[in-house]
Amino acid sequence: MTDTPLPYIPGFSSDGRLRVDKWLWAARFFKTRALAQDAVEGGKVKVNGQTVKAAREVKAGDLLDITAGQSQWNVTVQAVNGQRRPAPEARLLYQESQESIARRAQEQEERTLAPTPGQDAKGRPTKRDRRQRERFFG
Repeated sequence: MTDTPLPYIPGFSSDGRLRVDKWLWAARFFKTRALAQDAVEGGKVKVNGQTVKAAREVKAGDLLDITAGQSQWNVTVQAVNGQRRPAPEARLLYQESQESIARRAQEQEERTLAPTPGQDAKGRPTKRDRRQRERFFG
């Protein structure tokens, strides 16, 4: 982890505190604050290795383990900001670990090499598809 100083961005604070659900929303891990709150309450977010409630405050230096869908991030909080800013600015709020980056890249490669079954199916099956399925399954 490199200790590069953050550029000045209005509203960013490296010494403040913010609710974990609001920070996750501002850092763009979740589209809405309600989704962030549900993830925290569902145990999908851990702060410093502990399952927490949505009202728990995070500060610079805290380690977060975030699971959203099939993706999992291990990040260190660099700064807090209560406002949702553009994605390039939101990435300044955290630093992702190298292991997390490598794991997510590997998972992405696996998903592209082995697509989900039925992914190419479009709409309802045709009569021809039904007959083929009946012949195959008996």
